[in-house]
Amino acid sequence: MSDAPARNHAPSDRPEATAEGDPLWLYGQPMPSRLMLGTSRYPSPAVLEQAVRRAQPCMLTASLRRHGALGADASHGFWQLLQRLAVPVLPNTAGCHSVQEVITTAEMAREVFATDWIKLELIGDDYTLQPDTLQLPAAAAELVRRGFKVLPYCTEDLVLCQRLLDVGCQAVMPWAAPIGTGQGPVNPYALRLLRERLPDVPLIVDAGLGLPSHACQVMEWGFDGVLLNTAVALARDPVTMAGAFADAVTAGRAAYRAGAIEPQTAAQPSTPVLGTPFWHQG
Repeated sequence: MSDAPARNHAPSDRPEATAEGDPLWLYGQPMPSRLMLGTSRYPSPAVLEQAVRRAQPCMLTASLRRHGALGADASHGFWQLLQRLAVPVLPNTAGCHSVQEVITTAEMAREVFATDWIKLELIGDDYTLQPDTLQLPAAAAELVRRGFKVLPYCTEDLVLCQRLLDVGCQAVMPWAAPIGTGQGPVNPYALRLLRERLPDVPLIVDAGLGLPSHACQVMEWGFDGVLLNTAVALARDPVTMAGAFADAVTAGRAAYRAGAIEPQTAAQPSTPVLGTPFWHQG
């Protein structure tokens, strides 16, 4: 992998998608789903397991820090659950506030979870949990240099996303709203502009979605996937909600590929006008 792949350029070995098979491609690898699921805040491990089996995500995010804070017995049980689910784990650097913290956590996660994939989180504000947009490219560049497949959690800022691509990230994960708020896309203009300006880059909406309709909407706009945690884990029925989000992601992607009609300012008849007086035609 080069240190700075060309901007707006997808991996060269990515085949054309077909109606029969339309996988999400990340770092040259096809994903079986366009949904990623977090593993924290569920009522119980059993509920988490059922939700994962219902949603069939392509990856499960897990925090090394939370994993270690559970205690030896609980951590061992959680690791056994992840192994039983047989879904690839995407470790994250949640809770990190400096580049050095990110690097240390990522290296530890690579050892613990035996993977080069990492979800880069570098928090700049503890109240909004907004990413540190100034340090994020430097952290991403160092992780890429160390051989990680970096999926950076970021804002919807176009210039920031371009900088992350310039340092070697092959996908970016902009938020829809602050983590855990469930507000859905609070800046539709910026998100849609991001999709328009980076047409060949995998864009995964990460954070802030609260309803399946939110997920369907961003997928209809052409985003490539979504990552969820709170909206499922804290639902009254997490298992059913996991299924609803999975279905919404599939529906939104299908609608995007089908091509929606352009909105019109006036009514357009869908039935023939034969026999209608001429003053009602035209």
